[in-house]
Amino acid sequence: MDKPTNLFEEGQVLLINKPLHWTSFDAVRKIRNLIRIKKVGHAGTLDPLATGLLMVCTGKFTKRINEFMAQEKEYTGTITLGATTPTYDLESVPENLKSFDTLTEAAIKEATRNFTGEIMQVPPAHSAIKVDGKRVYELARQGKEVKLEPRKLFIKVFEIVHIELPVVHFRVVCSTGTYIRSLANDFGAALGCGGYLSSLCRTRIGEFDITNAMSMMEFEEKVKQLGKPE
Repeated sequence: MDKPTNLFEEGQVLLINKPLHWTSFDAVRKIRNLIRIKKVGHAGTLDPLATGLLMVCTGKFTKRINEFMAQEKEYTGTITLGATTPTYDLESVPENLKSFDTLTEAAIKEATRNFTGEIMQVPPAHSAIKVDGKRVYELARQGKEVKLEPRKLFIKVFEIVHIELPVVHFRVVCSTGTYIRSLANDFGAALGCGGYLSSLCRTRIGEFDITNAMSMMEFEEKVKQLGKPE
């Protein structure tokens, strides 16, 4: 296995289509075990309920992780209106059910204008941000209330591509640091009926596109081929 190991130690950018229910670290750990080197890291977390493009850097390319993380991101997904969840997605049970019967297509599309350009966004209480050395999701699970400050970010595109109430399909192009879960929650609040993120796929990071990404199975097969003697 010397040949592929050396290849990955020199540095590779792997484009992986992260499976549903996997954490980003699950993918990193799997790749680390396959290529048998320690220096492996990802350039931007995806939540377990999100799928799509995960950039994984190996060897010397791990030095470029911050560079890749700073690049523009694109997402597609769905927001379900008429309820909220504590985590702003389906990792918790929908609550605060409200009617969405009076919502029109025009009103839904108009509401996106409040969330484009430079905006301030409060991260979800159930996120990996650290406060006093602890992840805020750990504090939230303990029932402790944590006040998170709003952060400035830029949303270049927030478009509604299809409406099938209560589900709204969207596409977002945004700066790094944007929480699409928070966007879904805030969007639902702006419409007066609540909303939560019901599916999410990251389709692009900078110039890297999901169409060029491998599944974990495809990557595993690639490593096996590299390890075969010529």
